[in-house]
Amino acid sequence: MSTATATTARTGQVLADLLPASRVRDAALVLGGAALTGLAAQIAVPVPGSPVPVTGQTFAALLVGTTLGAGRGFLSLALYALAGLAGVPWFAEGSSGVAVSFGYILGMMLASTVVGALARRGADRSALRMAGTMLLGEAVIYAVGVPYLAAAAHLSAGAAIAAGLTPFLIGDALKAALAMGLLPTAWKLVER
Repeated sequence: MSTATATTARTGQVLADLLPASRVRDAALVLGGAALTGLAAQIAVPVPGSPVPVTGQTFAALLVGTTLGAGRGFLSLALYALAGLAGVPWFAEGSSGVAVSFGYILGMMLASTVVGALARRGADRSALRMAGTMLLGEAVIYAVGVPYLAAAAHLSAGAAIAAGLTPFLIGDALKAALAMGLLPTAWKLVER
C-alpha cells in the first residue's frame, strides 16, 4: 500500500471523505444520498397484512449513513423526509406526506447517524463489524417505526410487531449480508 493511500484511508474517515473536500462535494453527497434513498424506496413489494411494503429504502438509508458519515447521512435523510413531506413522491410506492409508515423514515434519520458514527470508527472495514452495524441500524429503524405504526394505525404492540417487524426480518438479514461484502470490499479496493 502506498503512503498516500495509507494516509487517505485511515480510521476516522468514511468512504465519502476520500473525495476532495469542499462544500460543493458535501452538498452533492447530501442531495445524492436523499435521491438514492428516494429511488430505492420505489423498489417496493407489498406485504400481505401489513401497511408497510418491503423496500430498498432502509438499505439505501443505512448505506448513505455508512458511506457519508453521521452528519451528512443525517442531512441526506432529513432532506429526503422534508422533501417527501413537501410533496415529492419518493416515499415507498411513489407516496409523499405523512403516512402510517412515516415513523420508519424518522428511524432512518436516526439510524443513518448511528451507522455513520460507527463507520467513522472503522465499523465498515470488516464483514463482521459491518453486519453488526447494519443490524444495529435496522434495530434503530424498528425502534422508532414500529411504535409509530402502532400509534398511527391504532394497533396493539403485538399487532404492530406482526405487521411492521416480523415480515421484514429475512430481508433485513439479506441486506446486512450484502453490506457485509460491499463496504469492506470497497475499502480493500481503496487500499490498493
